[in-house]
Amino acid sequence: MTVDLKTVSLEPLRHAYDHLERRFGPKPATRYQEGSYDIQAVENLHYRPTWDPDQTLYDPTLSRVRMADWYTIKDPRQYYYTTYTLARSRQQDTAEANFSFVESRGLAEMLADDLRAQALAMLVPLRHAAWGANQNNTLICAYGYGTTFTQPCMFQAMDHLGIAQYLSRLGLLLGDVDALEDGKRAWQDAPRWQGLRRYVEDTMALRDPVEVFVAQNLVLDGLLYPLVYERLVDDLMSARGGACVAMLTQFMSDWAVETRKWVDATIKTLAAEPASAEADNAAVLREWIDCWLPRAAEALLPVVAIVLDEQAAEAVDEQRAALLARIAKAGLR
Repeated sequence: MTVDLKTVSLEPLRHAYDHLERRFGPKPATRYQEGSYDIQAVENLHYRPTWDPDQTLYDPTLSRVRMADWYTIKDPRQYYYTTYTLARSRQQDTAEANFSFVESRGLAEMLADDLRAQALAMLVPLRHAAWGANQNNTLICAYGYGTTFTQPCMFQAMDHLGIAQYLSRLGLLLGDVDALEDGKRAWQDAPRWQGLRRYVEDTMALRDPVEVFVAQNLVLDGLLYPLVYERLVDDLMSARGGACVAMLTQFMSDWAVETRKWVDATIKTLAAEPASAEADNAAVLREWIDCWLPRAAEALLPVVAIVLDEQAAEAVDEQRAALLARIAKAGLR
């Protein structure tokens, strides 16, 4: 008796949801595509905002930047809820291990007094700037259009909230509750912080979601994180015996490198949109960069001077040039 085995291939009736097949063709969709594309609410909104009845709730004309298809924007990290939370969970485990290591080994007590004072004076007030960034990215998510544009901004908002919390924990570890009170007073009253405070508060008053994206995620974060966390903390403070501060801020350094790829990809896509009678995206983006970049550099100068003194201007100029090179590589010269 012989047994003849045959393989039967069953072709699925449908490979993906209809809206994904219309966009990508009849093939299986990735989880990122399922959780990101063509799910912007556009119909049956029932009412217009009472605070601005000329606009719809999700209005693509709210920004001076226009796109024929907002879903041409793509997050190169392909973050949707699951991949984002898994990535951040791993990073949080590392951050918690770093805080535990510094605390259990007494490394904070071994830190030289001058380095401790510099770390507290520079880093603790920045938790207020991180909270402002949280609010700005929440606004982008609320008023922006297209899930592939707005969804990562919500992730960015929560990242900034986490950064504010890490900075608070750093202040408590290095200087107890008094350090947080001193940081708040410095943010509110100290002359060296008023430029950055005004920058943050002015961006919080913007309504155009793409301008907020440029002013916050491209310009301010593009200067602040490389200057403060990569150059001052990771390089200078570590070389002077402050490696424990670098351990406590490792998340910020790693996070800035990761998010830079997403910001650059978004700017590149926005700038590449052909000019039309409605908008010239590249010209509008350049206008915003010309407006906000000098203000951000000026605002950060006294903050960097906490560590670098007379060399602060040179460091800010170098980072400004590096950011301009990033912007040019994204298609905005």
